[in-house]
Formats: sequence, C-alpha cells, structure tokens
Amino acid sequence: METQENPLQQVDLSEPCEDAVSPKMDLESALKECSIALELFLNNRFADALALLKPWKSQSMYHAMGYSSMLVMQAAMTFDPKDMDAAMTSLRESLETCQRFRKKTGIMETLTNLWSRQPVENLTEEEMHAELCYAEVLLQKAALTFLDESIIGFIKGGMRIRNSYQTYKDCQALANVTRDVEKQRSTHIHFRGGVSMGIGSFNLMLSLLPSRVLRLMEFLGFSGDRELGLSELRQGAASNSLRSILSTLTLLMFHLYITVILGTGEGNLTEAEALLEPYANKFPNGALILFYTARIALLKGNFKFAQEKFLACIAAQQEWRQIHHLCYWELMWAYSFELNWREAYRYADLLCKESKWSQAIYTFQKAAILSMLPEEEVMVLGENVVELFRQVDGRRLRIAGKSIPTEKFAAKKAQRYLSSNPVKLVVPALEMMYVWNGFTVVGKRPELTEIILTVLDKAEEQLRDEANPSEYHLDDQCVVQLLKGLCLRHLGRLVQAEFCFNHVIASENDIKYDHYLVPFTMFELGLLHKQKGDISTAIAVIENAKMNYKDYSMESRLHFRIHAALNTMGSFLAKLPPSRTPA
Repeated sequence: METQENPLQQVDLSEPCEDAVSPKMDLESALKECSIALELFLNNRFADALALLKPWKSQSMYHAMGYSSMLVMQAAMTFDPKDMDAAMTSLRESLETCQRFRKKTGIMETLTNLWSRQPVENLTEEEMHAELCYAEVLLQKAALTFLDESIIGFIKGGMRIRNSYQTYKDCQALANVTRDVEKQRSTHIHFRGGVSMGIGSFNLMLSLLPSRVLRLMEFLGFSGDRELGLSELRQGAASNSLRSILSTLTLLMFHLYITVILGTGEGNLTEAEALLEPYANKFPNGALILFYTARIALLKGNFKFAQEKFLACIAAQQEWRQIHHLCYWELMWAYSFELNWREAYRYADLLCKESKWSQAIYTFQKAAILSMLPEEEVMVLGENVVELFRQVDGRRLRIAGKSIPTEKFAAKKAQRYLSSNPVKLVVPALEMMYVWNGFTVVGKRPELTEIILTVLDKAEEQLRDEANPSEYHLDDQCVVQLLKGLCLRHLGRLVQAEFCFNHVIASENDIKYDHYLVPFTMFELGLLHKQKGDISTAIAVIENAKMNYKDYSMESRLHFRIHAALNTMGSFLAKLPPSRTPA
C-alpha cells in the first residue's frame, strides 16, 4: 500500500468528493485517490470510501474496480439478492470502464494473440494497468457468478476464471519485458504488486486442489505451485503498493482459515502475526484488523483474548453488520472450545436470527450446542431441540444446483429427529467441532482437552449401559471413539489413541449411516503415525483412505486434507538425508 504523509486529511469527506479531485483523473491521481479510499475502508469508514470512489467510477478504471470490489465484499457477506444484483451491475460497469482503457487491437493482431497468447509489448503504462484491472474485475465477477444456482452460471464462472488467469499471465509477461523507463514510473510499483497478488493467489488456491483435479487444471493451462504462490504473495504484501493489503489478506486467509478447514491445521501463525503487525499499528481500531488479531489468538489457544478482540471488532463499527456475524461465528467456537455452552448458544442464536449465510448450519449448530446442556436449562431458555433439528433440512441452500457438503452432512445427522420417537445425537457439538477441524485448536490447551475427554468418557459409558440400543447405537459409539482418539493423540497418549482409531476401522462393516467415520479415522490414524515419526506407515494409511473409499459425507473436504497432509510429508521426506529416508 502506498505510504502517504497524511492521506485522510488531503480530501474533505464531509461533503461529496467530486470537487475534491482533479478535473482530469490521470493514472497517478487515480491510484492516490484509491489509496485514500482504502485507508478509509480500513478505518471502518465504509460509506465514505464508497462516496470517494463513486463520482469517478465511470471514468477511472481504479475507481470502478475499487467501488465494485466493496460491493462484492458486501454481497458475499450478506447473501442478500439485492446486494448481489448491485454488485453484479457494478462489476459489468467496471468491465466496460476497464475495456475503454485497454489497447485497441486490429483483427489480425487479435487472432495472433488468441493463437499464441503473446502479450503486446508496446502497451502504455495506462494500458498495462487496464489489463490488470480487467483481470481482477473478471475474477470477482466469476466468483459472484458461481453463486448463480444453475449449471450455466457455473460454466460462465469457469470461463471467466480462465480468462482472468490468462490475462494475469499476460500481465506477468508484460512486467518482465517492460522497459526500464516504465519501471521507474511511480505507478509501476502498483502494476507489479497487482501481478504478484493475482499470480500468487491463483497458484496458492490451485495448489490446494487434490492431485487428480490439479492435473486436469494444469492440462487446461493453469498452474498450482504453492511455493511460487506464497512467494508472489509475500512480494505483493511487501511491495508498498495499492494491492499490498490484498496480498496480505490472501496470506492471512490461507494461514488462518484454509489450512485449518481444508488442511491439517498447521497454519503459519508467526508469519500471520508479522503480516498483520504494521496494519495493527496503523489501524488499531480497524474492524478487519481486530478480526484477524482475534483469529490468530483463537488459533493459538488464547480464547479469552480472542473473545475480547472479537467483541472489540463488533464495537468498532455498526455500518457493516455482516462483520458482526463473522465475529458471532468465531465467538460461538471460542466459547465451545471452553465448553461454555450457554455463551456458545447465545452466538449461535444470534446467527440464526441475523445472518443469511447458512441457516441450515446455524440451526444445526444451535440445536447441537443446546444438546450439550442439561434439559432443564434448555427449557429455561424456551428452546425445543427436537423442533430445531427438524428445521435443518428445509433451510439448506443450493449453489449451481448442488448442496453445500456441510449442510448436507448436518441434514443427514438431523434425520433421526424426524421420526415420532427421535433418537438423540450423542455429542453433536463435539462432532461438529471435528468437522471444522476444531480439535487442532483446542488440542493446544491440554486442560480443556482433558475436560472434553471426560465428556466423551461419560457418553461412552451411557452408550454402553443403554438398555434398548437403537439402530444408531454402533455409529454413535464410533463417533465417540474417533473423538476420544483425537483428544488422546493431542495429549500425547498415542497407544490409547491408536486403540480408539482401530476400534472405528474394525467396525467398518457394521456402521449403518455415518460412513464418513472410517476414511476420516484412517486419515487421523495416519497423522498419529506421522506424530510417532513413522512417515512411510502414515503415507500408506492415508493413501488407503484416499484410494479405497468414496461416496461418503464431506468426501471432498477429506481429500483436501489428505492432499495437504501428503504434501507436508512429501516435503519432510525430501529434506531427510538418504540414509534416514524410510523404505
């Protein structure tokens, strides 16, 4: 992000900003204005940021892109059809604005470029930036198109992603061949920073894909090199350009969310803290900064501090209520990790009442948390757990005609409440904690892990003493054994953990409903062997889970985790000297 002496004092934002900008919006002026808008955004002045960008959005590619980017962010957080329509309209207008600045090519040159994909070398600096902005807006439009509930929307989104990626590749080639005189311009740092952000994001995200999908993507011309992606994003974050914050936020998203939900939970928290530190110093009350500060604390197991920061984030602004909803979700988990079910319920209830993101998950989560409380306490709260579980299936979303895997999982688990004689789920809040990889977080707090283990021991005892076992009895026993194994592994009691995992695997042929349990347990057993230092056995067990099981709940999520684990173990093996490499 471009450093400025005091950019917030350069424009009077108490009035519309049209008179505060120069009569002609050249590239350098546009970049400076957008830097100011970005600082307003990071200071929670969202309406002021939009007001600064709006007057010039049909005349400046950067104003257009900045304005539509904020509307896309709002639409992604609200899921409101009106916000979606407003964002899509703004993106179409932004593409038109960017198109006007792109180099006009003749038919023969266009055909040559389509055939060879060789970028035109004689672009002006402004035309180069137009290509970059066009790629960025196209990518945002693709992301929004994926939310269209049709296969046509899905195909359109895929085509736009491909076009965006190819344009980023062309911009990368342009950055490499640009003349020295162009590189010395004050605007070129923003071009290079944007290329790093785009190329880095594509490589990083594609590297997460399971190998069979990645091979197909590479055949289509994409590349998924994780180290290259991280390197480019780090360059972008350090570039002091307009998009530095975007590279930083992408890296934070990777370390603090993607590696937890779709990986083994081993995000680089040291790098995340270092990336966030300069922004935390500059924008101490910025909602986004407070949010990520809290998320880092949560992943470190510092739940009390995380709760304080999430509450500070909520108090920091009232303009974008959707940021509050993100905090509610995190607070729900922060209290769940402490087994403070009453407070966790409070935030699950707020999500049910206020957020449109995933009503099926929120309703299931609320019912699951209430299931962990004594029945008399649930009655005092005026809630009906059975009725809540019965509502889950009817609240599911469909994207591109497909169900969301976690919602499908929740609806399947809630099915047992549909009968006139419902069979209670055994420890549903702890099972959902596992679905979101929360045991890797709470496992950093041995005293809390011990308490969870006590809860699971009690559940195991109740199942053992059940007089009239239901059809779900064995499945419930296996759920408890998987979760016990996780607790024991995090506590370093590996022999006992292995016994729990093997119990689940040995029950494979008798499990009636929760078929996800065996492949997921094999994966966890593989991580246990890795923890023991037996990498070759770990790989063999995880490969077994990958190759020999299919058509179970959340299969794609497990394949993401398997891909991440095998990558980590492959890197570990590569670093070993030949004499120590396992056979």
